[in-house]
Amino acid sequence: MARSYSVYDVFTDRKLAGNPLAVIFDGDDLSDDAMQAIAKEMNLSETVFVRLSENPAYTARIRIFTPGRELPFAGHPTVGTAIALAERAQFGTPLDSVCVLEENIGPIRCAVKLSVEGASFAEFDLPRKSQQINMPLDKMGIANALSLKQTEIGFENHVPSLWTAGVAFLLIPVHDVGAVQRLEFDPQLWEATVPFVDGSLASAYIYCRGGVNHVAKFHARMFASGMGIVEDPATGSAAAALSGAIHHFDRLTDGHHGVLIEQGVEMGRPSFIHLHMDIEGGAIANARIGGQAVRLASGTLDL
Repeated sequence: MARSYSVYDVFTDRKLAGNPLAVIFDGDDLSDDAMQAIAKEMNLSETVFVRLSENPAYTARIRIFTPGRELPFAGHPTVGTAIALAERAQFGTPLDSVCVLEENIGPIRCAVKLSVEGASFAEFDLPRKSQQINMPLDKMGIANALSLKQTEIGFENHVPSLWTAGVAFLLIPVHDVGAVQRLEFDPQLWEATVPFVDGSLASAYIYCRGGVNHVAKFHARMFASGMGIVEDPATGSAAAALSGAIHHFDRLTDGHHGVLIEQGVEMGRPSFIHLHMDIEGGAIANARIGGQAVRLASGTLDL
């Protein structure tokens, strides 16, 4: 059976940058093992399988697989799939639209702004607010796993902490961009040092203030050996988790806060993730992740 697919570069406005995503549009009759095997064959950070939803109010049901395992939720697959489905559904002059994607974590509302030429933009409401996971952490072990000095871990009052907005990440603040660029991730030391959360090894998300691009407020890298990902060029689910840490450590005032996060610079695939938070009564009332995406390729799988 020929199954159509497209590859999008996500969290970027140009091809061969950002985070590549494979979207398989005909995924209804594929088994879990088949989807995992296809994701491994694609060998991208994530591959999405679009299926019919049992709820007619939802645009589609999607399953998200890394080369190593299925995820309940992920950011760049949500942005990329929302744009891919909107582009397939509209012809002629593109219109702004809203869709609801059913993921394992639950329904996610997405707003899409299509572009006549170039990259389109999508933004989604976080399906779950970021929550801190209180577990003991070994700061020296974390520094060793990143080949950094212990004194380079942390800045201001930011310290390593575990957060999840659907997928758990160990968020590691470091002193500056130079330290982020200089680090060397050791997966064996990481696995020996960090905790498992819900049966899965917490992934590493290293961040600092500022960025190579002067408009970025944070610079980040992400490593997820437990997902089969050596390094990820852009991680929306990590940015979602980071929203909780930013508010926790920075004590944001009530109102709207927009944060631009750059990632993938060290990989030669610069990415820009838009994080928006609305603070009310000292707490995060709403948070959204957004970014651009551009189609790189389309074809068929002969399966």
